[in-house]
This record gives sequence, C-alpha cells and structure tokens, in this order.
Amino acid sequence: VGSYGKFAEFKAEVINDFVAKKGIKSVIEFGCGDGNQLMLSRYPKYFGLDISEVAVNKCKKMFASDPSKIFDIASNYAGQLSDLTLSLDVIYHLIEDKVFQDYMLRLFTASDRFVIIYSSDFDDNRRCEGMHVRHREFSRWIKDNLSGWKLLKRIPNRYPARGYYQSGSFADFFIYEKI
Repeated sequence: VGSYGKFAEFKAEVINDFVAKKGIKSVIEFGCGDGNQLMLSRYPKYFGLDISEVAVNKCKKMFASDPSKIFDIASNYAGQLSDLTLSLDVIYHLIEDKVFQDYMLRLFTASDRFVIIYSSDFDDNRRCEGMHVRHREFSRWIKDNLSGWKLLKRIPNRYPARGYYQSGSFADFFIYEKI
C-alpha cells in the first residue's frame, strides 16, 4: 500500500524535491521493493537493494532500459557510498534486534551526506497490524549509537493513520545530515 497511489506520490514529492534542492548525485535505497515507488522518482544515479530476490529481479526487468539504475540482493552490498541513502517503509519490518542494528549501521555508513527514513518512530506495539511489524523509536537509537549525524528535518505524513492502514500511515519522514 505504501508504494502505490497517494502514499507513493507523497513520498516521491518529498524525496524528489530534496534531491533537486540538495544537488544529490547518487542514491542507495536499502529495501527497494517491487520498483513501483521508484517509477515516480527522479535520481541521477540509483542503486536499489532488497532481501527479496523476486523483488530485485522484478526491478531489473522493469528498469532494464535505464542504465542509471542498478539492483542487487542486500547480502551482496559491498560498501558502496552515495550522497543519500533511503529507508522507506522498512524499519518497522525489522523484527529482530540484531537485524535492526545491522541495518541502521549500514544505512548510515553508506551515506556521505544525507539519510532519509520514512517510518514510524515510537516503541508502542500494542496495536501492531501483524507479526511482521515492530515499531521502534529509531531516532533515540540513532542518538544513542551514531555520532556525526543530526536530524535536519521531520516531515509529518500528509495522510496520518486514523485506524485503517489503507487510508493513513503511521510513518513520517526523518531527514538526517552528516555533520
């Protein structure tokens, strides 16, 4: 749901505007998904990673004629760097603590300038939609575990959650800058 319709348009608007204003030349996305969100994106150079081989293969086919975009399985990530790294609708799906910590470290060490996260930022899991969701106050984790980064901006969701997940989202944008 988050990569289609009004949610995808909102995310594309925010990120495309940021990329243009900051002169971003390269983007790495950790959790590229099925490529639908990327269809709305305008990035000079893009590297999409995902744990799903099916998703990666779908993206490779979808963008086969676009040499500015490459895709690979997340486990093949070899330390590439970019101006901007993205995490869109991923963090709350990282159930295990070690997986979450490894992901966060990779997300921030892969960026030379900026990190954009689109996620929930609270620890209340009483109303989780299913076993595949674990909300985390990731901003506190960043503050406690990563030095050299500051929160540049938080952008509230244009469509906040009001009970039904297809009409609103609990995720907001968090833009971090390397200092």
